[in-house]
Amino acid sequence: MSVKIERINSNMVKEISYLLQTEVKNPNIKFVTITDVKVTNDLSYAKVYFTVLNEEYKKETLQALNQASGFIRKKLCERIDIRHMPELEFIYDESIEYGQNIEKIIEDLNK
Repeated sequence: MSVKIERINSNMVKEISYLLQTEVKNPNIKFVTITDVKVTNDLSYAKVYFTVLNEEYKKETLQALNQASGFIRKKLCERIDIRHMPELEFIYDESIEYGQNIEKIIEDLNK
């Protein structure tokens, strides 16, 4: 992955997190953490990985994020200086649950 793409990824994580905290007014989007962004090499698509504090609301949060993706994309165009802003696809990040599951298995083995 090129340095440019990595820089865009990290900028998008920072800016999307800021926008979700300050400018998006949907109550279903509270307590969302953006864990990673992966932009394709041609800058046409971006997978935005997120987690929520309460896992019971992940479907509602995913739906709310998809509804707000146009607004978020518009605000990102104002904040990040690239020629073409990629389409945003929000994906729930399963890696934290997976890590907690592995940690629990290791604790059980040590007992």
